[in-house]
Amino acid sequence: MLTISQLSKSFGGRVLFENASLQVNRGDRVGLVGANGAGKSTLFSLILGEASPDEGQVCLERSASIGYLPQESAPAGDETVLELACSISPELARAQRIMKTTPEDSPEHHDALAVFDEHNGWQLEPKAKRILAGLAFRTSDFERPAKALSGGWVMRAHLARLLVMEPDLLLLDEPTNHLDLESLVWFQEYLVNYPGAILMISHDREFLNALVGSIVEISQRRLSRYRGNWDKYVTEKAAREEQQLAAYKNQQREIDALQTFADRFRAKASKASQAQSKLKQIERMEKIEAPTSSQKTVHFRFPQPPRSGVRAVTLKNVDHAYGDLVVYRGLDFQAERGQRTVLVGPNGAGKSTLIKLLAGVLPLQKGELTLGHNVKVGYFSQYRVEMLDPRHTVLESVQEMENPPSEQEARTVLGSFLFTGDDAFKPVAVLSGGEKTRLALVKLLLNPPNLLLMDEPTTHLDVGSIDALIGALKQYEGTLIFISHDVHFIKAIATSVLHISAGKLTPYPGGYDYYLDKSRALSARSALTAGEKLQNAQPVQAATAATSNGVGMREQREQKRAEAEARKAVAAARRELEKKVQALEMRILHLEGRQKELTEELEKPESYAPGGNAMQLNRDLMAISDDLTKVTAEWEKLAAQMG
Repeated sequence: MLTISQLSKSFGGRVLFENASLQVNRGDRVGLVGANGAGKSTLFSLILGEASPDEGQVCLERSASIGYLPQESAPAGDETVLELACSISPELARAQRIMKTTPEDSPEHHDALAVFDEHNGWQLEPKAKRILAGLAFRTSDFERPAKALSGGWVMRAHLARLLVMEPDLLLLDEPTNHLDLESLVWFQEYLVNYPGAILMISHDREFLNALVGSIVEISQRRLSRYRGNWDKYVTEKAAREEQQLAAYKNQQREIDALQTFADRFRAKASKASQAQSKLKQIERMEKIEAPTSSQKTVHFRFPQPPRSGVRAVTLKNVDHAYGDLVVYRGLDFQAERGQRTVLVGPNGAGKSTLIKLLAGVLPLQKGELTLGHNVKVGYFSQYRVEMLDPRHTVLESVQEMENPPSEQEARTVLGSFLFTGDDAFKPVAVLSGGEKTRLALVKLLLNPPNLLLMDEPTTHLDVGSIDALIGALKQYEGTLIFISHDVHFIKAIATSVLHISAGKLTPYPGGYDYYLDKSRALSARSALTAGEKLQNAQPVQAATAATSNGVGMREQREQKRAEAEARKAVAAARRELEKKVQALEMRILHLEGRQKELTEELEKPESYAPGGNAMQLNRDLMAISDDLTKVTAEWEKLAAQMG
């Protein structure tokens, strides 16, 4: 379907691709990886026709459709969220606008209606609503203007549009950056059954492991394909590099021997022709490049914070609400020195609110926040990058802190976060969002607090930077509480899990796998208990009495048949109950997500300025709170029936 042949491309004198080739067939699932600046986004531009190759060809089947999700900054206009999700083509988007703005009996309306019918518009809307719900949009969001959303939610709406469109080839550039853990799980499961081919750039190793059938690495200006998922790629890459290194060393020995002969005998008339022959032999060789592994281990010991008391932080009887929307009531929480806790739970459950309460970013409305002896708090969020001085260079930013590291130490750490060579002298003002995030992390890790609170620290980081962060946090001797959607990062760092849902905290004193095992076991026990209750309700007394009276084989067969039918009835009832519970859980997720969004709006100072919408936001929160109370009560009733 997609054929890249002998591709060459240079930018600013730097060669990105040289004789690179790739074939993507229908149904393929391909992960595209490579070092920062290797050319991943450039390759997407070449496939999309936004850039032209210097040499070679990029060919897409004539009938094949293509859809692209950029990493950042997808456009949003006056259309609603639902209209954006349904706008799978410019013609359809235009028809939708005309249908909304013209009289039903006008010729323009009739023409637009014909286009809408031609594109199966009536079927697209229900599909779009299901996909938007899976990506954690609430029903009330569907008619909101897309431009009123934050950048991350606009990206989710565009992702929904692509899934509704179902192009033959889906190009995804870091699609999980704007998803929380719950939405990521839904998205991952959806892509498992996606009918088209997928070519994705991603640094989420668990995501790649679950989805792709091959990895394409951009390295040494070529596209190298590895069959299998990320883990198989790592193993195969190591084996290939070992073979390449052996071949490189053998060739270098041969070249050294030929060069030594030529140097020794080129001045002798009797041997000059042989010496020249040796030099030409070296020239004719197809040179083997030394392997350049991108997974280098950085040996650097990060400074450690002062030791705190045993109990790092305590919240006691804390209430927090946004208007009439109650997030926590009577909340008790404590973290002890050295714990590394990840907060998990549905979108809008209150994870970020808890982090902000602990950080003191949100004032307590009721209750007590107590910091332990000698505790210093550090809060890492997306807003931390605003603390960087744009006039300073990268190196100056690192050295301006209290007790600054030496230049050598600073550059070593900067190198581990991909600030190599002259990058250390870049002004902060010209850095990308991802580069500023990495620089903020470096500053934090070089002067760490002993209570570290982090909200999605791996967003915009590539594999090398994530590994550097993991290495630093594994050394970290303080207390860490964090939120992340990167499962690999969570598994590598977390030693305990705190599940948050509807203001309730459920601790799991183990890592992420322990949490998954325990939560699955609880679900299984609930299902078993519900099944036993339903079975006990079946009228089996008559069959038991007949057996005790020595009935014949026919009666026994009838008894077994009746028991089998009873089991089927139990299973059917169980499935129906599960469907209802799942539907209610999805509704609760939607409502909680809306709570979070309204809460964030209320936190903005402009909401309370003249002309602001604080009153309307509070009214919306009250309505959401009422709906959530009703739906939660219904869910609790059905959940109780399940055991």
